[in-house]
Amino acid sequence: QVQLVESGGGLVQPGGSLRLSCAASGSVFSRYYMGWYRQAPGNERDLVARIFERGDIEYADSVKARFTISRDNAKNTVFLQMNRMKPEDTAVYYCKYVEDGGRSYWGQGTQVTVSS
Repeated sequence: QVQLVESGGGLVQPGGSLRLSCAASGSVFSRYYMGWYRQAPGNERDLVARIFERGDIEYADSVKARFTISRDNAKNTVFLQMNRMKPEDTAVYYCKYVEDGGRSYWGQGTQVTVSS
């Protein structure tokens, strides 16, 4: 089992920045990737960014050049730095951990609201 604890959500004005953190604990031995997804009301949960074990990174087109995903392997933690934020970034952000065998785990979600 893998447990995920997210932090860093909140309210930010358009153009502002937030940094999300997700710490993994438990059986963190066979990581395939960790990433961030988001879900706005009435929408599906979509990929924002993910970082694979070997270092490859993938971003949604809507966040490229604004968001940066990174990780601290020693702490089994992944970060999402969000800059130049827009109202359409408003959503619940979820951390996801995927094992080599395909099993996945989700965090509890953290609310991000971009509004003036």
